[in-house]
Amino acid sequence: MSHQPNSLQMKGQGLKTQKPHSQVMELILHLRQIIDEYSRKLKIRHLQEDLEQEKQQRGQDIRDQEAIFVQLLGEVVNLLQAGATSSLEPQLPRLSLDSRGGDGQQAQLPRKPDQLNDQLSDSKTAVVSCDLSNRGIDISASYKSSFKDFIAYIGDKYQEDKNALGFINLGLSENKLCIDLLTERLSQSDMNYIDDDLLQYPDWSGHAFLRKEVARFLTHYCKAPEQLDPENVVVLSGCCAIFSALTLVLCNPGDAFLTITPFYSGFTFTSSLYVNVELIPVYLDSEITGANTQPFQLTVDKLEKALIEAGFKGKKVRGLILINPNNPLGDIYSQDSLKEYLEFAKRNNLHVIIDEIYMGTVFDESIPFHSVLSMESLPDPNRTHVIWGTSKGFGISGFRFGTLYTHNKEVAFAVGAFGFLHGISGITQHKLCRLLQDREWIDNVYLPTNSSRMQEAHKYITNMLKTLKIPFLNRDSGLYIWINLKEYLDPCTFEEEQQLYRRFLDHKLLLAPGKAYKCKEPGWFRITFADKLQRLEVGEWR
Repeated sequence: MSHQPNSLQMKGQGLKTQKPHSQVMELILHLRQIIDEYSRKLKIRHLQEDLEQEKQQRGQDIRDQEAIFVQLLGEVVNLLQAGATSSLEPQLPRLSLDSRGGDGQQAQLPRKPDQLNDQLSDSKTAVVSCDLSNRGIDISASYKSSFKDFIAYIGDKYQEDKNALGFINLGLSENKLCIDLLTERLSQSDMNYIDDDLLQYPDWSGHAFLRKEVARFLTHYCKAPEQLDPENVVVLSGCCAIFSALTLVLCNPGDAFLTITPFYSGFTFTSSLYVNVELIPVYLDSEITGANTQPFQLTVDKLEKALIEAGFKGKKVRGLILINPNNPLGDIYSQDSLKEYLEFAKRNNLHVIIDEIYMGTVFDESIPFHSVLSMESLPDPNRTHVIWGTSKGFGISGFRFGTLYTHNKEVAFAVGAFGFLHGISGITQHKLCRLLQDREWIDNVYLPTNSSRMQEAHKYITNMLKTLKIPFLNRDSGLYIWINLKEYLDPCTFEEEQQLYRRFLDHKLLLAPGKAYKCKEPGWFRITFADKLQRLEVGEWR
């Protein structure tokens, strides 16, 4: 799937009012664009056969693309034949001639010769009578365009001994530094417990024993002024599940949230999955000016301006989204700044969703992290909702655990209902509870080791960037670094950013381009450093 002009992507609704000859012309124009793009890419590919696997695939890619040409020409013939039909509403297949989408992401590599034939058959059926609703078509397109790189990576991961030509993924924010410690701890006997309750339906908000332990854990590590209430805790299958549930219970379709850009791209996909909630960007600039004492600085003035502009456009803004520590910048908000943002929200009757999933990734003890739960008094506690999980700090994203803490019991109750769809298995909840209970292991084994390894990996990557004279934001939190590759774009456009991204893909290296985070300036990338040194070295070479 592609959202770029070189992709044949037209919905039936957009063609309802057009006469058949105009539809034919539109198809021909798209076909002309695709032919030109295909010709250009063939020239480039002659220069990009560095990897053996790329050489093997080139022949199959060309055959695939020729087959798509045949189908496109067939669509033109079909429209000509149906020229007299006034109700012509074709559902055109969304196909791209490039094996990588126009947004710079790589599709899953062909695995068998008949794979494209199946795709064309499905697409042809979609032209006649698509089984998906319009919403289903949009979701499918969004999913494939957002995650096809990840799908390709999952099927072709780099392994030093077994698959040395596989993908090195330095774009995905995963903490792989302490897998050995976690494997050992999760294999101990206290983890292997099963009883009747764990094998049956739990409270949809999560088992009481886990919610109680989450409240105790956050009270301690967030330095809350008083014990947090387990009744205000909701447990679901990941922080995005929590975020999605919050948008559903706080917003009506078409409502909006202010979000600081650049920001976590997963929220873009999640916000449209169940309910149509618009994310209105509050753009931050990299340049230091009189108003910006540091790159990408968030100020209340910028929030006010974005809210006023949204109002002029008739947008109903329901809340503000904050990520602390920030993803992808790595910035940590001071306690004073947090209070200013929360007071802005209160003045304007806005909810605040604050994602603190990177709380456990601050690896410099001299830099304090202030959880919003540590504040003595919140400006508007009933409209302040905190998200946290173990995916980043503890490096167990596969557990699919996210939790909400809110002082608003109505919100907690409403979000808890989504445990019916997005709950976690009882056995997993038991393991998580035992892990969070083991403060001695966390404080004396895991946290010191994780911090030390993060510092080492961060130093390795930053030294490499300095040697290559690549500018970057030097922060001491998060699993990633925000780097500036503008020098390698000529001209400095998002199209060139995508071309550079594809060059990395050609060498089986995944980084995260700034456009995915709604960055207003082309040329920024996020690179994940929380990986084993050996994989970082291979990634550096590529």
